[in-house]
Amino acid sequence: MSSFTLHELQCFEAVVSDGGFQAAAERLHRSHPSVFAAVAKLERQLGLSLLDRSGYRVHLTEAGQAFHRKVRFLLHEATELQTYAAQLAMGEEAELRVVLGDLCPLPPVLALLSRFFAEHPQTRLHLQFETVTGPWERLLEDEADLIVHRVPKSDVRMEWIDLGRVAMVPVVAPGFLPFPPATDITPQRMQAFTQCVIRDSARHPSEHGHFLVEGAPQCSVPDHLMKKELILHGMAWGHLPRFMIEAELRDGRLLSVAGRHFPGVVEELAAARRRDRPHGPVADLLWEFLARHAPVLQPTLGRVPRAKGTRA
Repeated sequence: MSSFTLHELQCFEAVVSDGGFQAAAERLHRSHPSVFAAVAKLERQLGLSLLDRSGYRVHLTEAGQAFHRKVRFLLHEATELQTYAAQLAMGEEAELRVVLGDLCPLPPVLALLSRFFAEHPQTRLHLQFETVTGPWERLLEDEADLIVHRVPKSDVRMEWIDLGRVAMVPVVAPGFLPFPPATDITPQRMQAFTQCVIRDSARHPSEHGHFLVEGAPQCSVPDHLMKKELILHGMAWGHLPRFMIEAELRDGRLLSVAGRHFPGVVEELAAARRRDRPHGPVADLLWEFLARHAPVLQPTLGRVPRAKGTRA
């Protein structure tokens, strides 16, 4: 039996996955005759009939089904090998692009990044700030090497390191509401009051707004720092990360209105990168560094403080 080529296996797998030679040729950017010839040559070399061509669409034979399972595994391994070779060829990166999301606690994360890049002066840190789904978009469009934000963990393109939990607390300034904030407030009662929301920095937002009260007036801001100032000055109400307002909650400059109708939410903060992309040596060292120093937030900052007089 002569040895077969990776190209012949790729043609065979494409025919099976796409349901025909023409579709496989289009996916592989090759001609129909060349794909047909590659699969036919593979069958001759193996001494096996892999495809049943008697119908309108080609189907796997029994032998073809068994062989196809092995082919898929081998092609996956070949892709992994190509990725590994690309990593080896990279050398030390001149720059790493890190995006911090609006849920990122800046002091502890910047302290870690400062320590790491001080030990790797040959690699420059390119830092960006994005909001809502902006960090995901930068990562998935290859405009970032790593993000620190909440992560859609069902997206198999990403891998992540958990860095802690962030409580998002609905808050008002004292005197903002004409009724006690300890009341179990309903969305209907909040319709008359301006709600502050953060603008999504993604070019193509993939999520609807969170915690929005339908029919309420809104003001939008670019980040949580400006949102906090508006709420402190009694110009609006909204949800803020607890790590940002812990002091204000303690001294009464902000009041939690979390209750049955506005329970708040706990988000999982993570560092994330592409699982399906090669990473250079410094990027891998940064990944390991963050894993060693996780979590970066105290557990209490992942709990929603309730309004006074409401049940937990």
